[in-house]
Amino acid sequence: MDEYFERRRRMVEKLKEELNISDRVAEAMLKVPRHLFVPPEYRREAYNDYPLPIGYDQTISAPHMVAIMCELLDLKEGMKVLEIGTGSGYHAAVVAELVGKRGKVITVERIPELAKRAEKTLKELGYDNVIVVVGDGSEGYEKEAPYDRIYVTATAPDVPPPLIEQLKEGGKMVIPIGNFSQYLYLIEKKKGKIEKRNMGPVRFVPLIGKFGFKD
Repeated sequence: MDEYFERRRRMVEKLKEELNISDRVAEAMLKVPRHLFVPPEYRREAYNDYPLPIGYDQTISAPHMVAIMCELLDLKEGMKVLEIGTGSGYHAAVVAELVGKRGKVITVERIPELAKRAEKTLKELGYDNVIVVVGDGSEGYEKEAPYDRIYVTATAPDVPPPLIEQLKEGGKMVIPIGNFSQYLYLIEKKKGKIEKRNMGPVRFVPLIGKFGFKD
């Protein structure tokens, strides 16, 4: 484990240098063992800054993208957060560190096998403040709404209306939008209206679902 910690430390230091990420995000990423969220054959690559396959044509996002999204969300202790696209569960673990034990992360995954594996890893690592739900993420998860923050780890044709409805007044959402050309957007809900800011080009797998792309 010492070997992996040293690799993780170097990864975080690189992100601090290149992206000037905050101490809070850096500390959260230093705590989460990314190598335990990837298939065993990719563990040696876990702390390199690029996506890795996790099965079912899905990937674990590159560390720099996780850091960028966490910074844009401006996560605080005690917040309730909705994640769309659990994948391996890594991003949810980083967010769980940032919202703390008083906070809560609900994460929705459409592929049952990935959801089961992520839930197992998260529980084994003690992330009791993360709830994994199997379902259509493009519809959000109304049962726990409203949310202080929402983020989507797959690209959508547009912002799914249910996610706007489930976002608290004053809340923030980060979501990639587009098909061949994709851009990351920061969405803010102010007085019932939505403000969108383009944060630059990205590359994500498609969001499949009622308000996403068709399978």
